[in-house]
Amino acid sequence: MHLVEKRRMSIVITNGILMALYLALTILVSPVASGPIQFRISESLNHLVVFNRKYLWGVFGGVVIYNALFGMGILDVVFGGGQTLLALGMTALLQNKVKNVKIRLALNALFFSVSMALIAAMLYLTAALPFWATYAWLAVSEAIIMTISAPLMYYLDQRLHFEKTI
Repeated sequence: MHLVEKRRMSIVITNGILMALYLALTILVSPVASGPIQFRISESLNHLVVFNRKYLWGVFGGVVIYNALFGMGILDVVFGGGQTLLALGMTALLQNKVKNVKIRLALNALFFSVSMALIAAMLYLTAALPFWATYAWLAVSEAIIMTISAPLMYYLDQRLHFEKTI
């Protein structure tokens, strides 16, 4: 097996492990993982893309699989997956443009909190929940998880060097 093939295989395996970890962490808190207030501790994994954009597919896949198995149907897969892909994509684009990791962590938290409007729209369409109140709760709950986990992920990166692990 050539070095390039080994590298690709490593990326696929690492992203598969991330998907499984996202699922396990979300299932662990399943009573508060869905609906108008979401405290998914698995959302802390979103910060991995701040350090290495190759982690995007593992986190995205975990969201899509969880929403497909335990969510509110196909709209949850489309809106939830879309929200995650949008926010992670914006974060991945910053990797070479914003050199300060702490600023990228803060922007990542902001991208995820603001993009919760997509989840609020889905809940408005599927469960007739009021958009603005739902969006406020979703944005605040996402901001809490992302803000609390950012220093933890920064600390872990200092020890594990996420940018080099794939």
